[in-house]
Amino acid sequence: MHVNRRQFLCRSIGAALGGVSAFSALGNLRLIAAAAAATRSPAFNDYKALVCVHLGGGNDAFNTIAPCDAAHYATYAATRQGLALSQASLNANQLTPLPLGGGLPGGPPSDGATYGMHPSLGSITGGNAGLRGLFNGGKAAIVANVGTLLHPITQAQYQNDSVAKPPQLYSHDDQTNQWMTSRPDDTNADGWGGRVADMLYSGNSGELPMSITLGGINRFQRAGVVNQYALDSWQAAAQAAGVDGDGNPVDFFSVPGMSFRGDGPDSSMVPTDPARTAAYDALRASGGQANVLERAYADTTSRAIANAALLNAAMTGVRLTTRFPDTDLGNQLAAVALLLKVRASLGMSRQVFFVSVGGYDTHGDQLIDQAANLRELSQALAAFHAATVEIGVENAVTTFTTSDFGRSLTVNGSGTDHGWGGHHFVVGGAVRGGRFYGTMPSLAQYDDDHPATSNPDDTGYGQIIPTLAVDPYVATLAAWFGVSAGGIADLLPNLGRFPAANLRFLG
Repeated sequence: MHVNRRQFLCRSIGAALGGVSAFSALGNLRLIAAAAAATRSPAFNDYKALVCVHLGGGNDAFNTIAPCDAAHYATYAATRQGLALSQASLNANQLTPLPLGGGLPGGPPSDGATYGMHPSLGSITGGNAGLRGLFNGGKAAIVANVGTLLHPITQAQYQNDSVAKPPQLYSHDDQTNQWMTSRPDDTNADGWGGRVADMLYSGNSGELPMSITLGGINRFQRAGVVNQYALDSWQAAAQAAGVDGDGNPVDFFSVPGMSFRGDGPDSSMVPTDPARTAAYDALRASGGQANVLERAYADTTSRAIANAALLNAAMTGVRLTTRFPDTDLGNQLAAVALLLKVRASLGMSRQVFFVSVGGYDTHGDQLIDQAANLRELSQALAAFHAATVEIGVENAVTTFTTSDFGRSLTVNGSGTDHGWGGHHFVVGGAVRGGRFYGTMPSLAQYDDDHPATSNPDDTGYGQIIPTLAVDPYVATLAAWFGVSAGGIADLLPNLGRFPAANLRFLG
């Protein structure tokens, strides 16, 4: 592939700065690392991974799962009108939550309703059982009505402005950043995934960065010490199988920003002939640059190439019996699965992964678009979980969803508007699955004359007020991952404002 000078410069700058924190770009990485040394974690004697699946655009939670018993369905259908899923389709994909009892948290939905999943989240003919199969099999949980909050807030407090709200509610960028940082009150905060990596990275014995993204450079993994390492998931599903869709052998999926190989979309970024390679090496040789950004670029590029060589060697010949769908999310999660399989050879005890798909901003054509989006999500998550079982890390890998926000309960033509609270999924062998956690919101139509009795969870404009903050959702994941109580207090300074510090959906 030919790359002109402008493309080369743009990509080079992106590779140099996109995966580097502002601190390391200014040459302060060693100072920060030294300052953090006293709080570094010891080596772990087990393995754990967190996998964040971000649904970009704001997923409509209220059609992702919806009530199917007669009374609750009637309320849902009256509010959702032309966007309501059929009762028959929901009954065909009914959820069978485990009962309360045994001292375990979670259980059936708090509102007493019977729920079904969107048909796209069920099994497909000749395929896997999807997300519904994972839930009913006890491998997935539903965390209800989660959203960004500064404090618990009621409808009356929202409407009379007596309790502070997260800034820039309903804004894609702002709400995504707040989900990824868990700090609505700090616009400069690093991501919570990155801050967790800063706390625990020294537990790994290998050289590969702890934070790996298949979904592009992101706020979730931004950190002060640990740089996120961006990989391309191109042909990952094919490498897992060993052949592409045409039956041709495939043995290389990733193009980690800079590649030695000639079989990827960015393959020409590093020349392969000796003369060009020598010239390129001279440009990035450490110590020869007068400008701090040039030195940062040279250092980052050298580490990227070293990491690429490390990964290319580890990935050669790696295969999986599990078959992944050849979709954007399917390829990203296939790449994560392949990385999980080589974790030991890379010296990894803790890893944080990020994958992302878009298209969830369904202002119009929601019935069509969300069906396709959720089908992709369901089949990819089910394949990924099957791969963790195959690899032997089912209990060591927890996958969870995030999104910009939920969508409005009220309908806008053929779609929905930006909302606030929404339901999320947690998947893995350590998950206390087959259960709902948190409080299900009312799905009744809002009445201006009787707001508190018509729907106390509605802001008045169709957005549903979260009954769970992002903070305890994050705290539960972080505690399972190995972050200490003191580390969680540093990670989530607002956690004490909310009644539950741990939702206990992980055992």
